[in-house]
Amino acid sequence: MEGEDEPKWMEMPSISEAQSEPVLPAQSYHDLGDLYPDAPIPHVRGEAIIHRAVLQDSSGIEALFDWVAAGDIAIVELKRLIHRDVEFANCVSRLQELIEGDLGGALVQVGDGRLILLPAGFAAVKGVENEVFAPDA
Repeated sequence: MEGEDEPKWMEMPSISEAQSEPVLPAQSYHDLGDLYPDAPIPHVRGEAIIHRAVLQDSSGIEALFDWVAAGDIAIVELKRLIHRDVEFANCVSRLQELIEGDLGGALVQVGDGRLILLPAGFAAVKGVENEVFAPDA
């Protein structure tokens, strides 16, 4: 029979009352990320912003350089890049050259696929993995 597979509709009084004009918000909202893509964030001595990043290829290195040069920390995932040996080695050597050589910072390997990029004035502490708060302790 025709029409048995179609959904059954129920008449609802609220649906039949059509609004003539759309409801406008009482206040305008703005996407602050669009208005201020490079918002000035004051740096207090001893405090840093921690950025998270996934390095897909060597084109993302400039942003990492900028963050570390500004005194920020970056946690970088390299799992997508690690299997491309030549590009991976090139990226790591460029990071070492700028961060360790030019800026006096440090690169710290965390696990198999992550690096922490530290600007000058920050240091990694060895032995933390044995502390009580460490996940494997």
